[in-house]
Amino acid sequence: MPFSKRILVTGGAGFIGSHLVRLFVNKYPNYQIINFDKLTYAGNLENLKDVDSAPNYVFVKGDIVSINDVQEVFENFAISDVIHLAAESHVDRSIEGPMDFVMTNVVGTVNLLQAAKESWKEGEHVFHHVSTDEVYGSLGDEGFFTEETPFDPRSPYSASKASSDHFVSAFFHTYGLPIKMSNCSNNYGSHHFPEKLIPLMILNIQNNKPLPVYGKGENIRDWLWVEDHVKAIDTIFHNGTVGESYNVGGLNEWTNIDLVRFLCRMMDEKLNREKGESEKLITYVSDRKGHDMRYAIDASKLENELGWKPSITFEEGLEKTVDWYLNNQEWIEKVTSGDYQSYYKEMYANR
Repeated sequence: MPFSKRILVTGGAGFIGSHLVRLFVNKYPNYQIINFDKLTYAGNLENLKDVDSAPNYVFVKGDIVSINDVQEVFENFAISDVIHLAAESHVDRSIEGPMDFVMTNVVGTVNLLQAAKESWKEGEHVFHHVSTDEVYGSLGDEGFFTEETPFDPRSPYSASKASSDHFVSAFFHTYGLPIKMSNCSNNYGSHHFPEKLIPLMILNIQNNKPLPVYGKGENIRDWLWVEDHVKAIDTIFHNGTVGESYNVGGLNEWTNIDLVRFLCRMMDEKLNREKGESEKLITYVSDRKGHDMRYAIDASKLENELGWKPSITFEEGLEKTVDWYLNNQEWIEKVTSGDYQSYYKEMYANR
């Protein structure tokens, strides 16, 4: 059966990417899904074991910073569409080494845009660029980020993502490239690399390690369940308007310290600990440089125009997340030790 679309998913072995690839492979058997990933510390092919042998799934190891890698995958698979998720995404890492973020998030994005522009001469195509709410900067006590909010990035990470967003928009206005964009709030869920706040706290509570909280823990974030996020990407990719941007939020504002305390209470129950025992692990550390105080997404455009909205509450999603980590110790051990990278060698060394 010929495929109606050949979709290049960049960063498809990462946290959000693996959830998206799994959704598309299972939901759209008439699409060929090409997972294009460099397999850095955050890319884990074991996240996709259940679809690895699917007839409409292909993994290609490659680097979006390499124009040759990008052009080659476009040519070899006659790519019809792109969902661009590949990015350096950890703010602390961007503060220590901003150039990696410039190369991947800016140069890599432009390489993909250029390849799409050169390849797509006719037919229906979509270049869906997935970005972050951090490009908007920091909010005060009130208000929400909308699609009209001016960009005001405060970290090297958010500056690199804002730049990539501008390039995507420029390729639409200058060359007519059929782009769609989405900016999401903080994601959480299964298969998340343990340097991120929620999995880090879950694992540290489990192992009775300190729970580092920046400053006083008063910074506020809007949390989005990753399964809801990939459904939003699916909706925008298929039904969104070309040239438009859509904000994706979970409608869940929590201060960091309230979130950590909530996790402590939940973990105490699941681990049969005394009430309040895990909260004793909370340790306040020096605040992150340029730490934005509050993010909050207005996702009403996405809901009103395309009918998407979060499917579960934060409390429900968080319990699912905690249960997944507690029930997947082998995955955690492999990720924290780096052994998960051996899966690529086992599966693809002779392909």
